Amino acid sequence: MALDEATTAFLTGMAQAAGPDAKPLWELTAAEARVVSGGLKDLYGPGPEVHRTEDHTLTAYDGGRIQVKVLVPREKPNAVLVYLHGGGWVLETIEGYETLGRQLATKSGAAVVLVNYRKAPEHPFPTPVEDAWTALQWAEENLDRIAGARVPLFVGGDSAGGNLAAVTAIRARNNGGPELAGQVLLYPATDADFSRASYLEPENQSFLTTEFMQWFWNHYVPEPDLRVHPEASPLRTESLADLAPALVITAEHDILRDEGEAYAARLKESGVGVEHHRWPGQMHAFFSMVNVLPASADVMDLVADSIRTRAAATDSVQS
Repeated sequence: MALDEATTAFLTGMAQAAGPDAKPLWELTAAEARVVSGGLKDLYGPGPEVHRTEDHTLTAYDGGRIQVKVLVPREKPNAVLVYLHGGGWVLETIEGYETLGRQLATKSGAAVVLVNYRKAPEHPFPTPVEDAWTALQWAEENLDRIAGARVPLFVGGDSAGGNLAAVTAIRARNNGGPELAGQVLLYPATDADFSRASYLEPENQSFLTTEFMQWFWNHYVPEPDLRVHPEASPLRTESLADLAPALVITAEHDILRDEGEAYAARLKESGVGVEHHRWPGQMHAFFSMVNVLPASADVMDLVADSIRTRAAATDSVQS
């Protein structure tokens, strides 16, 4: 199956807007690429109104500062979701994901905590992992204040954020908490292996190309030998047993498809409850294209329904 019509039109429009002389992002510096990619957020619109928003500054493991934005959809949310955005550990901010966060909060009923973890190359591995961990611990400690009760806690993210969510879920298991009701992994990066079939299929070289992903890894973990560390490549974790139930979404035409599906398979083999969907006709990053690609809305509904269902099940068990 080829990319669907909406995606093809979007890519065509992007190419026309950039012009014939535009350099690929992987030939730019990180600062230059941030300027170019930052314009996408203008396509998404403002997002729905929520009950309240909060901005907090957290102290990181090294004394640095992390910004988080809390989107509370109603007076008594049913859950709290710590959401880690994509962007290859280099690009994007919570401002670019606020529309997505607002939609996810209102549709799921959960308070969404968007985490502005610090980015490479200024802050390479393991700083983004540590920042994600700090944010998850903060959310767990503040469940009552955010939601008015000890509601179920979730972690999720897309692409590089899916990588951080997976790693954070593993760390939560290894440390005896925070207890997670579920993890939501959208086309996650799980292994720095560019030889997988999905990296080699020409039809997958669209929004995220092999060269671009190598550029991201070169910024995030510049030492190749360190990329096999399980907190960089969670697929290489020795055991995935006893992790939180997972919803894993992959895209048919995505270079990260195979590693995401390998991670879902390993979770299932380890006895973890897994719901996996390969979304047809889609490229990498389609979920973050809110109000642009129809498939984003379809997956938004699926993710929201999964959170509502798991939150209700967790409340039932706890009560």
